[in-house]
Amino acid sequence: MDASSTSVIVAALTKAIVEHRLQPGSKLAEQKLADHFGVSRTLVRQALLQLSQHQLVTLEPARGAFVAAPSADEARQVFAVRRMLESEMTRAFVRQVTPAKIRALREHIAQEKRAIEQEDAPGRTELLGDFHVRMAELMDNEVLAHLLGQLISRCALITLMYQTPRAAAHSNDEHVEIVRALAAHDEDLAVRLMSEHLLHVEENLTFDRKVPSHDISTALS
Repeated sequence: MDASSTSVIVAALTKAIVEHRLQPGSKLAEQKLADHFGVSRTLVRQALLQLSQHQLVTLEPARGAFVAAPSADEARQVFAVRRMLESEMTRAFVRQVTPAKIRALREHIAQEKRAIEQEDAPGRTELLGDFHVRMAELMDNEVLAHLLGQLISRCALITLMYQTPRAAAHSNDEHVEIVRALAAHDEDLAVRLMSEHLLHVEENLTFDRKVPSHDISTALS
């Protein structure tokens, strides 16, 4: 088995978490995973480390690996901070908008749409979040891009686990509307649309979704 085995394990566990076949808080026993995939515990450990970097898994010293369990409260706090930050970012973006920046955002939105159509949940989550970071990057504000990146990575697992495909498509539509307002230099509309968009993303998270299994073999089969 080689490095590609690690990516197979990462992909399978990501899919099981995203599709709600593994509960938040489930223990991911290294030996069970090694047996299931027919690989060494070393490869399993590498896969779990990658998943922890994506914030899908938490690694606890002496206790092992667990499916991350973001709370509804944490989600609300993160979205509250994002609304404050991104309203002002949108305002500033309108004041320095150029055709090239609008083109870059439209290209990004086209990538989002493709990921949604291909039913690529991890891909669409990453791209929908990156839209907001892309705005900061286009403003040449590295501090803002870094801050937003951190906030959005905290949102990523939350949206990955609790956002429906329909809500993801709705997010993409709202990005289209935001860019239209930015292109029209309509500051008030753009700010309002951004604020409403973040509110909608938060409201559309289905925290009450039932998750069937703690058992690794059942969840991965």
